[in-house]
Amino acid sequence: MHLVQRWFLLACLFAPFIVFAAQTNAQTEEANAPIVEVASVEGITEYRLANGLQVLLFPDQSKDQITVNVTYLVGSRHEGYGETGMAHLLEHMVFKGTPDHPNIPDELSERGANANGTTSNDRTNYFETFPATDDNLLWALDLEADRMINSYIKKEDLDSEMTVVRNEWERSDSSVGNVLRQRVLSAAYLWHNYGNTTIGARSDIENVPIERLQGFYRKYYQPDNAVLIVTGKIDVEKTLDMIVQEFGAIPRPDRTGIYELYQEYTQEPAQDGERFVELRRVGELQYIHMAYHIPAGTHPEYPAIDVAAHVLGNSPSGRLYKNLVDTGIATGVSAYAQQNHDPGLFYISASVRKEDSLEDAENAIKATIDDFLSAPPSEEEVNRAKVAYTSSLTNLFSNAAALGRVMSEFVALGDWRSAFMFRDQLANVTPEEVVDTTKKYLIPSNRTTGHFIPVDDTPERAHVPANENFRERASSYQSTKVIAVGEEFDPTPSNIDARTETYELSNGSKVAFLVKKTRGSTVNLNFTFRHGNESLLTGKNVVGSMAGAMLSRGTLNRTRAEITDEFNRLQAQGGAGGSLFSSSASFQTVREHLPDLIRLAAEILQEPAFVESEFNTLKEQMIAGLESQLDEPQSLAITSFIRHVAPYPAGHPRYSMSIAENLDLVKATTLDDLKNFWAEVYGGAHGTLAVVGDFDPDETRSLLEEEFGNWNSKVAYERVPQRYQPVEVLVEDIETPDKTNAFMIAGVEIPMHDEDPDYPAMVMIGRMMGGGFLNSRLAERIRQKEGLSYGVGASFSASTLDEVAYFRASAIFAPENADKVVDAMREEFEKAFDSGFTDEELKAAKQGVLDGRKNRRNSDSGLAGSLSNNLFLDRTMQFAADQDAAIEALTLEDVNEVYRRYLDFSKFSVVRGGDFANKLVEGQ
Repeated sequence: MHLVQRWFLLACLFAPFIVFAAQTNAQTEEANAPIVEVASVEGITEYRLANGLQVLLFPDQSKDQITVNVTYLVGSRHEGYGETGMAHLLEHMVFKGTPDHPNIPDELSERGANANGTTSNDRTNYFETFPATDDNLLWALDLEADRMINSYIKKEDLDSEMTVVRNEWERSDSSVGNVLRQRVLSAAYLWHNYGNTTIGARSDIENVPIERLQGFYRKYYQPDNAVLIVTGKIDVEKTLDMIVQEFGAIPRPDRTGIYELYQEYTQEPAQDGERFVELRRVGELQYIHMAYHIPAGTHPEYPAIDVAAHVLGNSPSGRLYKNLVDTGIATGVSAYAQQNHDPGLFYISASVRKEDSLEDAENAIKATIDDFLSAPPSEEEVNRAKVAYTSSLTNLFSNAAALGRVMSEFVALGDWRSAFMFRDQLANVTPEEVVDTTKKYLIPSNRTTGHFIPVDDTPERAHVPANENFRERASSYQSTKVIAVGEEFDPTPSNIDARTETYELSNGSKVAFLVKKTRGSTVNLNFTFRHGNESLLTGKNVVGSMAGAMLSRGTLNRTRAEITDEFNRLQAQGGAGGSLFSSSASFQTVREHLPDLIRLAAEILQEPAFVESEFNTLKEQMIAGLESQLDEPQSLAITSFIRHVAPYPAGHPRYSMSIAENLDLVKATTLDDLKNFWAEVYGGAHGTLAVVGDFDPDETRSLLEEEFGNWNSKVAYERVPQRYQPVEVLVEDIETPDKTNAFMIAGVEIPMHDEDPDYPAMVMIGRMMGGGFLNSRLAERIRQKEGLSYGVGASFSASTLDEVAYFRASAIFAPENADKVVDAMREEFEKAFDSGFTDEELKAAKQGVLDGRKNRRNSDSGLAGSLSNNLFLDRTMQFAADQDAAIEALTLEDVNEVYRRYLDFSKFSVVRGGDFANKLVEGQ
């Protein structure tokens, strides 16, 4: 690695982003070095290649994974007239391949990579998380370097992908909440591109010339406009050598003429009066949105504004929640402050039932804001926000895979160090600063809502500061934070079994411990306590789910808000609750907070208060949620499909209710019903508990015995089995008027469990037909080739204890393409039935599935869930090893024979939901 001298490093830190005037001979030599180190903060080190590529490395040996992320500093705000949605459309096109990587989806699946690309206002990024090997790392770097400058971007690919993206647009356009937000954005911004959604205009998506897309690609997809982020189990020296090898040969682009990168100069003028928009469409809920202009995400005032958003919008402790949801005026409310490169919006939204007053909700929001601005918030409110945000950031900095992707957001703000600077600034926010800052912006003339209000005098205006060159301010930032480093852990089943200790509590509950050093001293716990029997649970479907939802809404000692505050204090991610069949808790925290978190989980499960006001709120929210599904194609199709293929009698614990039945039962359920259910069936005698990570086993063993060892069930637990039930084929269309997106689900039930000899072959079939990353047969045909659907796939799953398995296929699409989608799906299933799969397909599927299973064992939260489930099933991780071996041993003849035995599309039930009677005219 080539290191810069201290004097040159200081000079670089205060230089402009892309430079350079005359240099001394020493500086010239340094600038021409293959790669130079620039800065380092809390384990993240920045380097720069001679071609301008910025590189961030974050080594973490605690998990056998690597994440490669490339962030391009281009998003929807960089699009010109007629180009809306181009950044997002280009994101799709870059997956279409290069000469050296002609089938990127196949490569991603074969490597078992968790991969995607995303587009936002300020950036586009591509990432892959994969098992940590030198070969995988070199492959990922080669892939990203190649598609940086050699992606096809061909006309024929645009023709098919355009319709896929348009289908994504149609899906968004089917949500009235999404559409209302777009209307508010467009009204709030007169000139800035933040007034356009990332998905863009339908006409631009449909009509953009391939030459404009190619020009957009050549201008922005260059090393001097990109940041490469590599995190995980890497050797720094070796990784730098690979980066120089793969990216160093890419030349710095010519930045003259049409390829010059101008600093954006469009600024939104001060808003000079309240603006209003109105949307009228079919729907079951009312919504109100309000937006106020605020400074950029790196402005010194932003942390105080973000704290204000939490104080107002947090559920359940926020002021808006208390004034609107607790009082029954609204069913839901939220507030957030956009953290963008340029000045963004402070955004408030609320949902209101049809029969309630939208005007009352609007007045309540305005009154809440007025009260908030009349005096500083309390220390408790501000500290609650700071603890919540700090906990989230701390968890982020402890997770290399997540950090590699989320750091894209901070890179897009102007400099990656903004993440640490925001955290540090947040710690110093005071109640007075919160109200003094927000007083500048939360004013009527700076608001976009549903009314236009004329004024006689000159209105008060909010002059939002322009964005600064934040990189100059960030360049001198240094941090003193130290984060614990985890051990190198082998995620093989044999090692997991060797490292796992099991024992029983006094009440018979089973416990598994796996102690290991983790980055940030994190620890994961997973508890499940099973209860009831078929007789006791009959007719209790809604009561059981509502009782479980009430557990975290207050205990005998804490309110719901106090529980949320305690979770934040304990840096806890996850939750505790219950269902008809069990109560459970799944959390991640850090070593020092594990004892208090176990006590809190026990309190939630064993001491619920069943507060009447919380019950009323839950009931209203469930009613609103169910009412919103009454005209949704996906909800209606899935519900009808499941009710047909799994026809349990009404009231049976596994009976699938219609949305209308569910709604009626929710309305009829009383608080006493929930209390009686909890008292009658809940208990801990049939529990499985797993703890994985950095913790003291002796202390934890004692604490689990103290909190759960004497928690017993009042009735004997008897598992309610699932039953395979042959049914007639169902073909059904459900009309959902005024919906631009449609949905279909198709499939069949199979008598099989996960120890069946045919199970491994069915897993491979599910992968090859509809899994992986856009390289399955259904995705290749329906999305990649014909562009009929943004989301299409298939899956297979089987019970562990009952002979019931499920094969499902589904797709979203425009209503006018309904028959084309079904015909294409039928043809692909029939082709597989007649001709079988190929050796190449099976090989790739095996590799993808096996790598994916290994990746899941690398997740401590997933591992805790697996260990808990193994305790219930009396299994060890050897079962996973045996399944891996069975998958590896499959032959093509095995798979094709199993396919023909179980999957005949003529026996699939097919249910579609959409506006088929009034199909939209293509292009309108």
